[in-house]
Amino acid sequence: MIKETEIESRVSAAITFFEQGYNCSQAVFMAYADKYQIDSETAAKLATSFGGGMGRLREVCGAVSGMFFVLGLHYPFTQPTDKVAKDANYKAVQRTAAEFKSVMGSYICADLLKTKREPQQPESTERNEAYYNLRPCTRCVAVAAGIVGREIMQ
Repeated sequence: MIKETEIESRVSAAITFFEQGYNCSQAVFMAYADKYQIDSETAAKLATSFGGGMGRLREVCGAVSGMFFVLGLHYPFTQPTDKVAKDANYKAVQRTAAEFKSVMGSYICADLLKTKREPQQPESTERNEAYYNLRPCTRCVAVAAGIVGREIMQ
């Protein structure tokens, strides 16, 4: 029960970060960064470019990228000859991506937003009620934060 309570707390934190204006990638990564002794500012900096499907390119969903940042810390691959660690990371990435896709239908930002898969204007969209009502982004953040929490806290 403690694990589930902690996961719920971190999902709530991810949603709060997103609603404060952090991008989807930052929100998920920041919700777990402290577990790996990374402060919120550093986590926000590292994940900055991955929002909007990587800088609004609408590729891999930023919430999924945030999930992968956490997996990189939990299943690190730091030595070029460590095939076991590399494979463990890639297995976790594929496992969690498949779970996200099964829930959301895709892990591609353009598919989730039902828009063209091409770069959009580099300027971010203003966050307002219409933004949150038209996009599944808050749900993507919540789903990704829950999936990665269950993965790392098993």
